[in-house]
Parts: sequence; structure tokens; C-alpha cells
Amino acid sequence: VQLQASGGGLVQAGGSLRLSCVASGNIFSINVMGWYRQVPGKQRELVAAVTSSGSTNYAGSVEGRFTISRDNAKNTVLLQMNNLKPEDTAVYYCQINLQTYGRTWYTNYWGQGTQVTVSS
Repeated sequence: VQLQASGGGLVQAGGSLRLSCVASGNIFSINVMGWYRQVPGKQRELVAAVTSSGSTNYAGSVEGRFTISRDNAKNTVLLQMNNLKPEDTAVYYCQINLQTYGRTWYTNYWGQGTQVTVSS
């Protein structure tokens, strides 16, 4: 299984970016899909997550500005980030909880991380 994240970059405060993460490989079923972020010296934190039924959860700091969505047919999770602030600067990682063929349990997989930099 591989997760390929993309969409990071440099943007001015108030701007927008859209992150994408595609899972590929021997995938049987996907449960929760989410995005985390990390800045140097701090723990990785949850930004947003979406369940298989479409329920979403957001960190308070991004509520109302970020929107997470998923495309089950394409094994893809998206993060639309609007009204970006300098404090959103971080490396963003996707995480997908999935089940592969031949197994009965779910495992968390991580993408490689994509840098988001917001200038003031």
C-alpha cells in the first residue's frame, strides 16, 4: 500500500490550497481518512478526519476554514484550506486507516508529507 500526498506550497495569508492524498495497492476497505500536521519541535496534531460514513471532525483552529472530503471510488482524501494563516505553516501528512485483502484488521498508513508555508 502506498499513499501519495500532493498540493502543498507557498501561499500568502488569506489564500487557499488544496491537498490531495491517494491510496493505492492491495486495498480491500477504507475506514477513517485524515490529515495531520507537524511543525519542528512539536507533536503531530490532527487537522481533520472523515469516516467511511462521511462524518467529519476538525481541530478547533481550522474549523470553518478547512474542509475535508473523500472520494471512495478513487481512494482519495482531500483537504481544502481557505483563509490560510501563518500559523497553518507545517508539514501536512495524510493518514488512512484501511484493510488489505487477506487480513481481517485495519492498519494506519501515512503519506510522505507535503509542506505548506503561509507568508504574512
